[in-house]
Amino acid sequence: MSMETPSRSFAPLREDQAVEDIVSRFRARTLPREAWTHQAHLAVGLWHVLRHGEDAALAMLRDGIRAYNEAVGVPNSDTRGYHETVTRYYAWAAARFLEHAAPGSLAGLVDAFVDSRLGSKEGIFAFWSRPGLLSVEARRGWAPPDLAPLDAGQLEAPVDAGRGAT
Repeated sequence: MSMETPSRSFAPLREDQAVEDIVSRFRARTLPREAWTHQAHLAVGLWHVLRHGEDAALAMLRDGIRAYNEAVGVPNSDTRGYHETVTRYYAWAAARFLEHAAPGSLAGLVDAFVDSRLGSKEGIFAFWSRPGLLSVEARRGWAPPDLAPLDAGQLEAPVDAGRGAT
């Protein structure tokens, strides 16, 4: 995932099956590379945190993202592919989001997470400078935030997860 891409809005997923399909295709490594969007990343991450908890999800995501990248021809290198600090941040963000999200459908939760500051591409930059986050060290391993300690309170509260409910 490039952290340099401009903000992009995504069509709501609306149905739980749409999330399940993304996750299933990611896990089977059949999700087309062009479908591996920020929204898809967040759907996969939130699903794993919701189903397995933050720590187990992180381990599964590490392995899954690396394997998925290899399957679609994206090298896991110093400049592309898997990014440890970004992955850890979004697993943390998904867990914090779920702690405070209103009950709703899976698709509603994903849509709300995508719409939240916790899930946005810019939210991560409340904690890391661009140079710090985009460094080789942050890609290869955990780089602690260089701007502010991780604190979900610094970001706005999640939006109502019921928005995308079917």
